[in-house]
Amino acid sequence: MDGTFIHQDSHGGGGVITDGDTQWMTAGGGILHIETPPESMVIKGGLFHGLQIWVNLPAKDKMIPPAYQNLDSHLVKLFTTPDAGTLVRLIAGDLGGVTGPGSTHTPIVIAHATLSPGARMVLPWNPQFNAIAHGLKGSGFAGSEHLAMGVGQTVVYGAGDTITLEASAHEPLDVILMGGQPIGEPVEQYGPFVMNTREQLQQAFDDYQRGRLGVVPANGITPFRGR
Repeated sequence: MDGTFIHQDSHGGGGVITDGDTQWMTAGGGILHIETPPESMVIKGGLFHGLQIWVNLPAKDKMIPPAYQNLDSHLVKLFTTPDAGTLVRLIAGDLGGVTGPGSTHTPIVIAHATLSPGARMVLPWNPQFNAIAHGLKGSGFAGSEHLAMGVGQTVVYGAGDTITLEASAHEPLDVILMGGQPIGEPVEQYGPFVMNTREQLQQAFDDYQRGRLGVVPANGITPFRGR
């Protein structure tokens, strides 16, 4: 992400999230959280740019204890393609012989790739994984079909053992790459809750309404006043 915000949650997790950082929160059996801007942004204004990704848990792990990981930018694994045309920041999973710092409960990959103008990227990919690329900046082309893609657009790849992208000749291309082993279970989602059945959703709302998910610390609802 670009910019700064502060996270606090009902299980003691929290920290300052700033340029290039990643926060990884596992909701598990239930957690309350809040994100607030720093005091300087409240006073002077400003922007932050981030991407929120929800990763489903298999039924057997739905109620594991909540957890929080603050992955500072220096922890993310960096590597380039052989021609140095693409920089890859690996957040989680295994890619090209490199392992990202994020601790996951299912086999997945999450990476941020920046392609130089005109660069072509071919990354090895687990053929058992699904795969998508989501455009963050710039424009380019995806797959062997050379499908045009740009900001806010998502490409869904078919089965295969590589991921192919190419940046337009006149500008870099920034994308988030994501994929993993399909869980193959039913999904029921409403609001902030993702479960396997409607009955489980109703129980999750009941747990929330009865205060079973804990309480965000009182100082978590005011702008942050120091690191």
